[in-house]
This record gives sequence, structure tokens and C-alpha cells, in this order.
Amino acid sequence: MRDRRSRCSFSRLEVILIVCLVLMIALTVVLLVLHFLNKNTDGKWSYPSPYSNNNVAEEAKYLVGVGRADCTGPVAQVPLMGYANPEQVGEGLLSRLYSRAFIVADPEHSRRVVFVSADIGMVSQRLRLEVLQQLRSKYGELYGQHNVILSGTHTHSGPGGYFQYTLFWITSKGLVRPALSSIVNGIVKSIDIAHENMKRGRLFINRGTVENSQINRSPFSYLENPESERNRYSSNTDKEMVVLKMVDEDGHDLGLISWFAVHPVSMNNSNHLVNSDNVGYASYLFEQEKNKGMLPGEGSFVAAFASSNLGDVSPNTRGPFCANTGESCDNPQSSCPVGGAAMCMARGPGNDMFESTRIIGQNIYLKAKELYEKASQEVTGPLSSAHQWVNMSAVSVELNATHTVKTCKPALGHSFAAGTIDGVGAFNFTQGSVEGDPFWDQIRDQLLGEPSNETKACHKPKPILFSTGEMTWPHPWHPDIVDVQIAAIGSLAILAVPGEFTTMSGRRLREAVKNEFESHGTQGMNVVIAGLCNVYTHYITTYEEYQVQRYEAASTIYGPHTLSAYIQLYRGLAKAIALNATEELPRGPEPPLFNVTNLTLLPALSAENAPANKNFGDVLEEVGQEYREREVAEVTFVGANPRNSAENATEHNFLTVEKYSNISSSWHVVLNDASWDTRFYWSKGSGGQSNVTIEWHIPAGTEPGVYRLRYFGHYKRRVGLLRTITVPFEGSSSAFQITAP
Repeated sequence: MRDRRSRCSFSRLEVILIVCLVLMIALTVVLLVLHFLNKNTDGKWSYPSPYSNNNVAEEAKYLVGVGRADCTGPVAQVPLMGYANPEQVGEGLLSRLYSRAFIVADPEHSRRVVFVSADIGMVSQRLRLEVLQQLRSKYGELYGQHNVILSGTHTHSGPGGYFQYTLFWITSKGLVRPALSSIVNGIVKSIDIAHENMKRGRLFINRGTVENSQINRSPFSYLENPESERNRYSSNTDKEMVVLKMVDEDGHDLGLISWFAVHPVSMNNSNHLVNSDNVGYASYLFEQEKNKGMLPGEGSFVAAFASSNLGDVSPNTRGPFCANTGESCDNPQSSCPVGGAAMCMARGPGNDMFESTRIIGQNIYLKAKELYEKASQEVTGPLSSAHQWVNMSAVSVELNATHTVKTCKPALGHSFAAGTIDGVGAFNFTQGSVEGDPFWDQIRDQLLGEPSNETKACHKPKPILFSTGEMTWPHPWHPDIVDVQIAAIGSLAILAVPGEFTTMSGRRLREAVKNEFESHGTQGMNVVIAGLCNVYTHYITTYEEYQVQRYEAASTIYGPHTLSAYIQLYRGLAKAIALNATEELPRGPEPPLFNVTNLTLLPALSAENAPANKNFGDVLEEVGQEYREREVAEVTFVGANPRNSAENATEHNFLTVEKYSNISSSWHVVLNDASWDTRFYWSKGSGGQSNVTIEWHIPAGTEPGVYRLRYFGHYKRRVGLLRTITVPFEGSSSAFQITAP
């Protein structure tokens, strides 16, 4: 009996080990159950879809689509948009402009978000409304103002003329329908391509610091912000780049969006070639890297380098110098002892604007490439978007429990006319003007009318040069109705802002929105600012920066409390997203679409002529017989107005570089006019004649062989007294040799 009991009993150590084993098994079961459960947005647990397991192909969280389409438009005679210089008109092409579209959708629901970054100065209200009209006609309610963000890269070297508000007509020669249509059609086509190519995919986010690529062009304004606030940051610019990486369910590359704050003004206001500037060059480098073997502008990988809070951020890293004396003009008025503000210009890192563009663009590209390759933080969670139209001329802002202020009717200050160190203004205007000039005020009063006392008081201390909110002929000069919008892709919140936020303005907005999300239980949001979205309203400075009235403050058109109003509005959008209450947001007053179809001062296209005994496309000045890398092959043709091609062809190459193959005994295109190594110049002569010069700046590493340069154009030929027709033509240089270095 004693022996039987001893055989059935366990020692104390054995009992402890058995208990531990049982607890470990129970804990393992619980963890496995929790692992295979998902938590809904309402906080309840539910079982995952059958697609969720450890297989990479079945872990895709979203449907993802990317697309790219040409939106270049006319490259001749149309004023370039950005520097507000009516004499800076297009005279050729350095690089093509593209619209890059990204669609992210929930596979289980109808929710989706569209983000478009276009190589244009900014998105105008007219442009957005026409894009939304086309999307509605194609897709019904699938894509609309609630979930489509249109952002401009802010290149200052793209065609203008796509605005409906009068102020922008002055320097753009009115509303130029071919320019507007090219951008609208390009954006819609890029969205179409993204829509048609949607597939299961995954998103990853990464961030890092970009060095040697930017300076604050209004440091004296920045210093007006509280010292305690400035001490929280290591720089007076935002050096952080945020990259969103997109791959399909098998891990194959699809595309990326990079947000980084820098003005695309490496190409200065003496430039006349249409191009996408430094951020466009970064896109070019990334897409060429990923789309190997493809011509520029072709291939499935899409890389967008989008704008952010770049209001006071310049790529001209050597700073401002007097063009006539070479001395520094880094002072509160950005003015020179001789020549005033018109002589104070910033210099980029290169020997000329072309080299500076490449240096800054390559810096941005290299950091984006590094962040893309190392991106490991996956973006997951529900999709949501919140949008409102707001009358920004009359927003009441609660500063605290006892103080409420209002925004103002739009107005521009005297320092607006001074320009910046990136693009100087005219006459005797200077930055930092807090008092008006009696001479200019009298001219304004006689021509445009005096600002009302109410508007003057609202904008103080801004001395008003143009009271645009009170100017309505032939149409309003500035918008009152403005889009505010946030798109949330899981843990990523994209703030689509309608203008150029300065560095500190952007920091305050991001922080306020992040805190708003957190206060409603949504932790860890990655908040990014997408600049120049949906409608253009110039600049947004902090209240403190506004007081010293440099260019950015003079261009803060809704008055000193503009930033506070936007913070209040975007906090409201963030709250609606966090509480899943976006459907309850008031829609707001819909913006107008003015009945303007084509009101322009551009010269009409007329019949053209070739010189005697010459035809269109004939060579006037031939290439050399032999070149080495880093030299320039150049040829001049009998040409025609490039506007003929833009208005008669959706996508048209003006030039190709072709290499002869001895194997196939034929010519093969190796470069097109989207390449940053080619330049297309158009020169208008007299008697309906013009010339075209094509340059190929032969890069290092070019394969030796036989090459030629070809030109493709259209000319107008008169048939009858009043009618012309458009006739295509082409020309070719002689063959030339590139020899080994």
C-alpha cells in the first residue's frame, strides 16, 4: 500500500514544473488567439479576413495604383508661372512636365484616396474644378473633392495661364486654354492609369535628414518667433524628408512619394526653358534608376517629389549677394547699397542655374533612395478623408477663452512687389515695408480704388498695395472659397494645404493636428504637409512673422490670423477622422466656376514661312563631325512655332537623340526631349520665320558610336484667304561620331 502511494505521488519540484508547463501552454494559446484577431476601428475585436496569414503575398493591406502622364503644354510664348515676370515667356524645353498619381484603396470597402503631384507652379481652383468634372463624368462619385488631393511641385518654369482669378491673368496673359487643358488632361490621364493598374500592395514610411540643400530666405522673419519655440528645433528650415514607399504584394517596386520643403527655384527668372526644376530632376533620376532601359517619361515605376511647407525655404544655398558688387545683402530688407532690392539675388551651389538644379535635385534623390531602400515601418489601418470648403475671408478664430479674431478679405502688401532673393521684384519696393508709399498708394487709388478702412484695419501692420478682396472686375482678383483637406492612410495623415506655409507655420500646423489626433485616441500618426494643393492662396506665415512684413508676410492674403484659422480648421478635420465622423462635417460654400473659356493676350497662331530655297526641318547650322563626352552637340533647323505642336498633339516629342546600330543597320532612339541632357530652343524671327536649336550635352559614360539629332514640328500653312492648316514635318542632323574619352 505504501509502495502504491509512493508510485502515484509527485515531488514538490515535479508539481511546480507541471504547473509551469500548463501555464505556458495556456499563455501560448492566448497569444495565438490574439495574434489572429484584428481590432476594428470602433475598438471591437473581430476575426481577420481569410487573406491574413504569414504568406507575403497575402499580407497586402491595400489596393495600390500609380500612374504618370505628360502635362507639359505649350513651351513657347506663354509666360512661365512663378516669378510673376511677364517678360519671362517660354522659348523652348529643358524637361517635360508630368502629373504623377497615386491611388490607395481598401480592398474590403469602397474607401480610397487619390494623391496627385504635378510638375506645375501650383494647383489653381479652375484646374481642380475641371479635373473633378472629368473624374465625375468617368467614375461617378468614386473620385471627388472629398478624396482627391491635387498638389503642385511649385516649379517656377512651367506654363502659366490656367487661373480664373484676375490677379494671375496680369502676368500670364490671361487664361490660356491650351495650357489649362494640357494640365487637366494630364492629371486625369495619370489618375486613369493608376486606376487601371491597381493591385494588392503594401506601404512603408521612412524619414531622414537632407543636408546642404536649403536655406531660410527670410531668417529675420523667422527670428521673430518666440525664442522658446525656436530652441526646440536645430535649424530654421525643416530638413526632414518623409518617404512613402509602395510595393505590390510580391514586394515589387511600384512607386514613391517624397515630401520635402524646398522651393524649386534653382532655375532663376532669367530662364526661358520649360522644366520641372530640382524636384523634377530628382523624379527623373529615381524613375530612370527604377525603369532601366526605358526612355525618360516611360516605365511603370513612378516617383513623385512633392512640395511641403516651403514658404521661406530656398535651394540657393550660397545665400544673397549684390549682383553689381558681389557683397552680401543678407539684411532685413534684402537690399543693396547701390541698386536696392532689385540687385539682391541668392546664388545656388553650382556655377550656373543648370548645375545648381542638378546638385540640389541629386541631393534630394540620393536621400530619398536611401530612405526608400531602408523603409521598414509599414503603414496599416483604415482609409479616411475629410474635406471642407471654407470662406477664408470671414473665419472666426478662438485664440483663447476670452479672445476671438477674424480673418480678412484678401489683400497684398507693399513687400509683395519687392519679390524675394530667389526672384526680385521691380521698381523701388523693398521687403520689410510696414508703411505704405504715398506715390504708389496714389497710383493704386486712381487705378484700382482705395482699400476700405475695415480692410486696412484688419490687415495691420500690412500696408496694402492691392486690396484684391475688394476688386471684382472683370472677375474677382482672389479666391474667397478655399479647400481644406486631410487624407488619412492608416497611420499617415496628409494635410493638403492651399498655399505656401513657412517653416514655423508648418511646424505649428503639424503639431496641432498630431495633438488633435492623440486627444481623441489616435496615437502615433505620421503627419505630413502637402503644399500648394487644390487652390492657390499665396503664403501663410506665423503671427509673429507677419509683423515684420517681408515678402511672405505681405503675401499672406487673409491677414495676420491666417495660420490660426487654418490650425483651427485642420484640427476640426483631424477630429472628424479620429471619431469616424467625416460625414457630419459641413460641406461648406461651393467655389465658383467662372464662365471664362479663352481670354488671352497671346498672339494668334498664323501662317509661317521657310527662308528662300529652304523647307521646314532643313538644317541651317550643322553638327560637328566628332565629339567626346561632356561636350555639346548642337544643330539649328528651319523651325516653326512649338505652340502648333502643343495644340495639335496630345503628346509630342520635339527631338530625339538616335544611335546607329551596325547589327540591325538602323537608327534607335536613346533619348527624347524629356531627358535632362537635351535642350530645345525656339527663336522667333521676322516674316513668319523662326529657328530651332537642339543641344545634346553629352554625359560622362555615353557609349561611343554614331549618332544623330532629329527634330519634329508642325507649321501653319495658309489655304485660302482666312484658313490655315497644321502640317507636320521633321528634320535630321548629319551623323556624327562620339569617341571614347
